[in-house]
Amino acid sequence: MMRKGFIERHGKLSELDRSFDIKFWQDQPAQARFDATWELIMHAHKIRGGDVRQLRLHRSIETFQRQPGSEPEAKPTKHRTTKQKK
Repeated sequence: MMRKGFIERHGKLSELDRSFDIKFWQDQPAQARFDATWELIMHAHKIRGGDVRQLRLHRSIETFQRQPGSEPEAKPTKHRTTKQKK
């Protein structure tokens, strides 16, 4: 009996390469890959004794501010170039 939505590959482990896995995950939509990745992250965190409610994506925030008294750089001017015919 074939299960709907499942893809299987049979063979000896020593003879199988990763092409099946790569093709499978490339065929999945981005959200399915993200969900599977997040599930593995939560599972690994639980195994290590962590609280999965504290997991979240890390975000880096940087700000750039002009130093007091510094002037903005001059805007570059556009130069028009022409191609020479040979």
